[in-house]
Amino acid sequence: MLGKFFSLFSQDIAIDLGTATTLVYVRGRGIVIFEPSVVAINQKTGQILAIGSEAKKMVGRTPAHIVATRPLVKGVISDFEVTEQMLKYFIEKVQNRKLLLTPRPRVIIGVPCNVTEVEKKSVRDAALSAGSREVYLIEQPMAAAIGARLPVQDAGGNLIVDIGGGTAQVVVISLGGIVLAKSLRIAGDKLNEDIVNFAQEEYKLLIGERTAEEIKIGIGSVIPMKERKYLPMRGRNLITGLPEEILVSDEDIRRALEKSVRQIVNTIKSAVEETPPELLSDIMRNGIFLTGGGSLLSGLDVLIAKETKIPTHIIEDPVTAVARGAGLVLENLDGLSDVLSQTDELEPPK
Repeated sequence: MLGKFFSLFSQDIAIDLGTATTLVYVRGRGIVIFEPSVVAINQKTGQILAIGSEAKKMVGRTPAHIVATRPLVKGVISDFEVTEQMLKYFIEKVQNRKLLLTPRPRVIIGVPCNVTEVEKKSVRDAALSAGSREVYLIEQPMAAAIGARLPVQDAGGNLIVDIGGGTAQVVVISLGGIVLAKSLRIAGDKLNEDIVNFAQEEYKLLIGERTAEEIKIGIGSVIPMKERKYLPMRGRNLITGLPEEILVSDEDIRRALEKSVRQIVNTIKSAVEETPPELLSDIMRNGIFLTGGGSLLSGLDVLIAKETKIPTHIIEDPVTAVARGAGLVLENLDGLSDVLSQTDELEPPK
């Protein structure tokens, strides 16, 4: 009787724990949190001052003793304690505190492919310490494919490219499992870094990561546009030390991103070359599916289609695909338990 009461008020959640952004899906409610994976810390006292959107506002604008940091680097935990506090903050934010007997939630967390067992354990331990009662892991590209409503449990090949903040992941999925996986630690953050380096080398201009990201989103592209676009790039001149504004074009940014984009495309081509022929036949018919924030880089789908000779599609709302997919698994644990990380031993829903 008590178990039924708990299941009625359970706030089970799915989390896309990304390098740049964390999304939280609550069972029966959908995505309720979409915030940056940033934590602001007072280094003098060790006190956490802000998490998520409030912390992101502090990036580059804090005194020396206050640091706005990302506890995940390249998709894996770099600071266990800070990650634990961030997870605790997000979990508590969605819990129903009106009821004294509200149970601790079961949690499904999206993690990159090819992470080690040690890294998986770190994620589980952080979530358990943050207040979860059970923790299950799912590979992010698998969750994205489910979020895109692809038939991942069928005996057919699906090729997913998930370009997030820290990693680009290329996987072939069939029969509810990952047949082939390649992971590249070149993604959205690296593209921002490329623009920062380009500004320094080309114009001797020091710009921040936020400025680089705004320019990438505004005029970033991988193929020539119909009309040339321009945006002001504001920063500090490294020679004079004075503020300066330079007008940059989409062609400038393409040059800045060219090397990293080429590495992503080559990784996709390598995965296609290694895919078993029967599955490749399915992929040639169904196409390549792009997900993650990096997939929105203008022209990337066109370039990949040209280089691989395979139709390429950006799935609907690619930024939330992993959270939506993990949420669908949460809603149907019995039917989709086989897509969870194979090291998880799923207990039946209570």
